[in-house]
Amino acid sequence: MTILLVEDDPLLAETLLDALRLGGHEVHPLADGRLARQRLSMPAHGHDLVLLDLNLPGCSGLEVLQALRTHDRDTPVLILTARGAVEDRVRGLDLGADDYLAKPFALDELEARVRALLRRRSTDPELRIGPLTFDTLSQTFSLDNQSLALPPREQRLLVCLMRHEGEPVDKASLTREAFQGDAMGNNAIEVYVHRLRQRLAGHAIAVKTVRGLGYLLEAT
Repeated sequence: MTILLVEDDPLLAETLLDALRLGGHEVHPLADGRLARQRLSMPAHGHDLVLLDLNLPGCSGLEVLQALRTHDRDTPVLILTARGAVEDRVRGLDLGADDYLAKPFALDELEARVRALLRRRSTDPELRIGPLTFDTLSQTFSLDNQSLALPPREQRLLVCLMRHEGEPVDKASLTREAFQGDAMGNNAIEVYVHRLRQRLAGHAIAVKTVRGLGYLLEAT
């Protein structure tokens, strides 16, 4: 699952990042409220869960939450905050947060709450477009009912395109969402897209180039 971690405490953020990635999740960290609000204001923000601190530079976590909930009522949000005031907790829940965890907290408790929220989110453990299926639990693909093994970067790219079914995804978004901002050569995305096209050739699904907008995965 893809998690957006919005936390400005570098030590805590690093700890949570390591723990969540060891749990098999793809995690995108942000430390600025304005950047988080900008990211979550996009309808296709591409995250399955948001871990959100309330006390952030730029703008508050409550403002970030409000921006998300104007167009997305489904993505679960777990608030992480040192604030103990009841009114902050109530305000966050009223704005649409799904759970609330006050700092300091035990890492085991956070992981349990993350699992619970993702189970609630994942009523259907499969992504499916035409003959292509991705099992989010086993992290495996099948194509025309045959196993499709992919190298890690191609797998992450293909999952990202599947999550954006029906809409083109530009290179910057693919780099951010699929590769978590890893240093990439100028033509790296084109190389991985070319490899995916070769693997999907002959099946009723293709990665198409939408001029000026990016890449679109669709059944043919």
